[in-house]
Amino acid sequence: MKIIEPKSPAEFEKYYALRYELLRKPWSQPKGSERDDIDKTSLHRMIIDEPNGKAVAVGRLQFNSIEEAQIRYMAVSDDYQGKGYGRKMVKALDNIAREKGSRKIILQSRGDAVKFYEKNGYKIIEKSYLLFDEIQHWLMEKELS
Repeated sequence: MKIIEPKSPAEFEKYYALRYELLRKPWSQPKGSERDDIDKTSLHRMIIDEPNGKAVAVGRLQFNSIEEAQIRYMAVSDDYQGKGYGRKMVKALDNIAREKGSRKIILQSRGDAVKFYEKNGYKIIEKSYLLFDEIQHWLMEKELS
């Protein structure tokens, strides 16, 4: 398992393909909906399964202010869940935020991922929005030291 920062067009193709496959396609969203304008100013990480070069986990870190970072578009392939890939991704993104001087990190968790984030030190702040009229999200945060 190797965490990388996608840089080449081929790496970004794998990165965005996984984001689309896991976070948009199941809800019949169009290709391109896995991207937004903040991608250009955000930091991206991807876990590659080294034997086959397959992208198995992705995550994005954006900075909302000097003190606040946010994890977005976090996803782990179904076949790789429960094996520590998500935990490693969150830890890597937390560490980047800390190194850049953020005091806290927030995220919008889908309901089925709340327990995962709680195990990684995040606390629920409030119930937030409903994505695609069916996926409840929860605002969560973690204080960084």
